Amino acid sequence: MTQRLILASNNAGKLKEFNELLSTVGYDVHAQGEYQVPEADEPFHTFVENALQKARHASRLTGLPALADDSGVCVNALGGAPGVYSARYAGEPKSDARNSARLIADLAAHTDKSAYYYCVLVFVRHADDPQPVIADGRWNGEIIAEARGAGGFGYDPHFYIAALGKCVAELAADEKNRLSHRGQALRALVEKLK
Repeated sequence: MTQRLILASNNAGKLKEFNELLSTVGYDVHAQGEYQVPEADEPFHTFVENALQKARHASRLTGLPALADDSGVCVNALGGAPGVYSARYAGEPKSDARNSARLIADLAAHTDKSAYYYCVLVFVRHADDPQPVIADGRWNGEIIAEARGAGGFGYDPHFYIAALGKCVAELAADEKNRLSHRGQALRALVEKLK
């Protein structure tokens, strides 16, 4: 028997990826848009607080268990920026190209280009769940100025993985999902839900 789970997102790629893994522990994942749930505010300075806010919001409006993620790129030379502000680093409206351009410009004077993608997942059984299930993942790399590859989104064309000799945007989707910060967090969450 499967239980319905609301994903606090309308991202089709995330929905597919989460359904594939969470179906193994009895969940049928649905996007919050199916239930007319608007996006939640993300007013906090940490990934975990924003993800918890989104999960509780989706659960409160649907009466169902909910899952949310918050993720971004953290650059060591910039003190962890853009971090939780990754999607809006260059301001509104959101633009991957403008965000990447700002990041490259901000890093130009630094020799340390090391960075990591970080993802936190929060699962709540109900809106006021006192013990949310939390899992995270981290994927190390470095930021390069020249964009490479046509896949992925966000900072992927500039996020270089030395061990692979490729940027994330050059990876096949299944390889990215297997190695990524989100993939790591999702597998850790599944283990906790078992």
